[in-house]
Amino acid sequence: MLEIKKYGAIDIGSNAIRLLVSNIIIKDGKDTQFKKSSLVRVPIRLGADAFVKGKISDQNITRMIDAMEAFKLLMKVHNVEKYKACATSAMREAQNGTNIVAQILKETGVQIDIIGGKEEAAIISSTDLSQLISGDSSYLYVDVGGGSTEFTIFSGGEITVSKSFKMGTVRLLNNKKSVNKAIFADVEKWIKKNTKDLKNISLIGSGGNINKLFKMSGRTEGKPISFIYLNAQYQFLKKMSYQERVSELSLNPDRADVIIPATKIYLSAMKWSGASKIYVPKIGLSDGIIKSLYYNKI
Repeated sequence: MLEIKKYGAIDIGSNAIRLLVSNIIIKDGKDTQFKKSSLVRVPIRLGADAFVKGKISDQNITRMIDAMEAFKLLMKVHNVEKYKACATSAMREAQNGTNIVAQILKETGVQIDIIGGKEEAAIISSTDLSQLISGDSSYLYVDVGGGSTEFTIFSGGEITVSKSFKMGTVRLLNNKKSVNKAIFADVEKWIKKNTKDLKNISLIGSGGNINKLFKMSGRTEGKPISFIYLNAQYQFLKKMSYQERVSELSLNPDRADVIIPATKIYLSAMKWSGASKIYVPKIGLSDGIIKSLYYNKI
C-alpha cells in the first residue's frame, strides 16, 4: 500500500526565512522517502537587526507577519497536513523575540518555536546522512547560518560531539574584526581538539551558501568539492566587488555579501580538521524539521 503525506517546515533564520513543503512517501516494505515539493525563500535579514540593534525592527516585524500569512496560504494550496515553524539565532537574541512570536500567533495563527543552538544542531543532525556517514570514515558536519554555525562530528556512523557557535555570516559582517578573530580562535580550538584522533576525515556542508558554491562548481550530485577548488573560488570571489558578484555571477543581493564569510568558515573548518574535501548533500534545518515531525521527535 502506498501513502503520501505532505508536511511543511518554516525556518526563520538570520539571513532569510524559508518554507519547505515535502512529500513523505510511505510504502509497505520500503524505507520512507522524503521528497521536496516546494521551497520558498524570502530575504528578510533579521540578523542585521538583532546582532546590531538588539531587537527586530517594526519594518521587519511587518514583513515577517506578511511572510507567515503567505506561507499559510501556500501550505493550504499544497494541502499540508502538519507543519512546524522554528526560529534560530536572530530571534533568540532579539530583545523583542518572544513578543514577536506572540504577535505573529495572534495575527496569523502560526506558532513559532524559538530554538536553542543545541536543539538546532540536533534537528539538523536528524537529516538523512546515512549514505555519507556509513563505513569507517569520520565526518565534520558544518551547517553555516546567518547567526550561528553548528558543528557535528560523526565517527563510526554515530554522532560523537556537537556544538553551536555564534559564528554566522550576517553576524560576522556586522561584528568588529577583533570579535570575529576571537570567535574563529574558539572554533579552531574546538575542532582541533575533537578531530585530532580521527583519520580520513571529510566535511559535510549545509546551508544556502555552500549549496550555491556547489552549483557554481558544476559538479555532479554526490561528488565532493576539494579544498583546493574551494580556496581558489574564495580568492576569486574576494577579488570581485559586491556589485560584480551580483551582476556577473547572478548572485542574489542578500547572498552576494554573506557568501564570503561563509566560504571562509568552511575553508577554516577543513584546514583545522585536516579534511581535503567537502560533500554537499543539500540538507538543512528545514529538512530536519520535516523528518523530526514525521518521527515525532519535535
